Amino acid sequence: MDTWIEMGLIPLLGGFLLDKLLGDPLWLPHPVVGFGKLIVRCERRGNQGTHRKRNGALTAVALILLVFLVSWGLLEAANRVHPWLKVVLSVIAVFYCLAGKTLIDEVRRVFEAADISLEAGRKQVSRIVGRDTSALSDQEVRTAALETLAENLSDGVIAPLFWYFLLGVPGMLVYKMVNTLDSMIGYRNARYKDFGCWAARIDDVANYIPARLTALLMVLVSGRWTLLKFVAHYGRMHASPNSGYPEAALAGILNCRFGGPHDYFGETVYKPFIGSNPRPVNSDDMRRAIRINRLAEGGMVLLMVAGYVCFWGNVFG
Repeated sequence: MDTWIEMGLIPLLGGFLLDKLLGDPLWLPHPVVGFGKLIVRCERRGNQGTHRKRNGALTAVALILLVFLVSWGLLEAANRVHPWLKVVLSVIAVFYCLAGKTLIDEVRRVFEAADISLEAGRKQVSRIVGRDTSALSDQEVRTAALETLAENLSDGVIAPLFWYFLLGVPGMLVYKMVNTLDSMIGYRNARYKDFGCWAARIDDVANYIPARLTALLMVLVSGRWTLLKFVAHYGRMHASPNSGYPEAALAGILNCRFGGPHDYFGETVYKPFIGSNPRPVNSDDMRRAIRINRLAEGGMVLLMVAGYVCFWGNVFG
């Protein structure tokens, strides 16, 4: 078997297929859960005293290096046992790092729950957003789900694949640690603004290219190139330097509006509106958004296959 196929294509396609078939089964242990436990332990010890920013920086860098070195070491050890063992472990790692099917399933459930009752919609959307959902209106529930669908297409699929292409499985797992750090401590509230600032900045850097690539893929598969100006205009209005781009792409494709005030940990955060059409969104919009997500995922995989064939094929012959 050609080395470049072992290194990239088989784990990529195998892991991607497993994600489409299985999603994230609750009965399987997940490495991100382990990442979260490590972060909690470090935060409890380091997020106190007068050196919280330094402690947070050391925590983020140490955990990132730990994940890279452990994953690299395990794969090298597996390769010494047998190359196919490394391939199998790489397939499993890619599968664990992708969240495409789970994301789509969760967003669909939000709309199905909201069709039953507002309370059911609020409860369901609370599973996938980090804000207080108890006072959301029906439309806020639905737009929150669509915003999450767009943002997490980048965080949960395109970005992990991007870092896998550049740095292999260790790079992909490091990205998941970076993203987990940001989702747990990368907030600007009183508790995390110092300890989590490095985690947030590292996540901004890690997602800079993937977020814009995600928006480009979404526009490409929609067949509406004129939306690139829309994305460029509204993408930079988001509080995050990255999240606004995939959200702007979806808002443009659906001709709707995202953003506005949101409640986080008891604090109201006012986010600029993305898009200009405040029309109600419905289940047809959800189905269209899911179709765009799936096409963008497929487009990314095709780009990576082409990249492996052109680059790795030339390197390893």
